[in-house]
Amino acid sequence: MHNQREWAMKRDELIRAMDRLGFPAELGEQVAKQLGSPKAMQRMLVYLYNVRPNSVELVVDEMLAICSDVEAWREKKLAEEANAKYNELLYYGIDEEK
Repeated sequence: MHNQREWAMKRDELIRAMDRLGFPAELGEQVAKQLGSPKAMQRMLVYLYNVRPNSVELVVDEMLAICSDVEAWREKKLAEEANAKYNELLYYGIDEEK
């Protein structure tokens, strides 16, 4: 999956950014777990650095929005893969020997 070291570095950066904004480290840890990937955590870091939210609700709302976007992307990729297999089936037909 993801490189554990990269994940840990992003998690630590996210916790530090949250701490600088006055939020508890535990919130940063939970946000990192929910986001799940270094790329999603980087997106949250960009939000924190640029928006500088002043409430837990704003942080959690952005985290949920990022999670929703990630899930939509995953669903899109699964649909594209299924569509490609369906098109292949239409083009080549069913292999009776499999």
